[in-house]
Amino acid sequence: MTDKDFLSLLQKHNKKHSGNIPDKELSHQFIDDIFDFLFVPKTGVNQKESDLEKGWFSLKSHLTTLIYDVVSDGSKAQSLSDQFFKKLPDIYETLQKDASFFVANDPAALNKEEVLHAYPGFYTIAVYRISNALWKAGIRALPRIFTEYAHSKTGIDIHPGASIGGSFFIDHGTGVVIGETAVIGEKVKIYQGVTIGALNSSKNKKDKRRHPVVEDNVVIYSGATILGGETIIGKDSIIGGNAWITFSVPPGSLVYHKSEVVAKQNFSYKDSVEKIFKTSN
Repeated sequence: MTDKDFLSLLQKHNKKHSGNIPDKELSHQFIDDIFDFLFVPKTGVNQKESDLEKGWFSLKSHLTTLIYDVVSDGSKAQSLSDQFFKKLPDIYETLQKDASFFVANDPAALNKEEVLHAYPGFYTIAVYRISNALWKAGIRALPRIFTEYAHSKTGIDIHPGASIGGSFFIDHGTGVVIGETAVIGEKVKIYQGVTIGALNSSKNKKDKRRHPVVEDNVVIYSGATILGGETIIGKDSIIGGNAWITFSVPPGSLVYHKSEVVAKQNFSYKDSVEKIFKTSN
């Protein structure tokens, strides 16, 4: 294939797949701008109400443009943007409760301001809650761009379609994955490397719940993997680190791997290898 033939093919491909996708850089800019508008005001500046109003209308215009790229309808884009901004005060209040829950549960957190400015878990939750509101309004591509942007910055992957209750806490966070149909209750705490995922990811399961339900007041420690649309983690349970769960557990459960302590002088590498070989066969 000549250069000219390839470029012609590429042009046809790009034209075919260019519709209904908002500009990625402008989408990333909107998320950064709205997060800073809500939680990171400029220090050392006496912010006037007129400045807030200017920022508010700028964000509205920005979001309307992004939604228009998805729906290709000016009046519909404006209506969806207006609906989102009517919900934003409630989203803000929920996120304030999330931030307070961080302070209450992380001994290293100095205050709420530190959480708002520096915690990757809070940032990702904020992006998720913004994206989830748009997802519920029937917009799909834009929320995915938002949450994947947060994923790229923090290592935390929350699908915008997931349902997550208030006072949610992700500590450290790197490697956390929460799938599209996951349902998480109130006051849930999650640590790094946790997966709340699908046991069966076949395409014919698309319209069914594929991810677990995690009820209120559950703690999930680092490295735990919880899979399956029929899996329910009962309220007030504790899931230990590196647990592998594909079944429901009742409320108040403690699930963990039992560790074994062997004195160094009594440990035989040869015996250990033979034991593993016999067990696996």
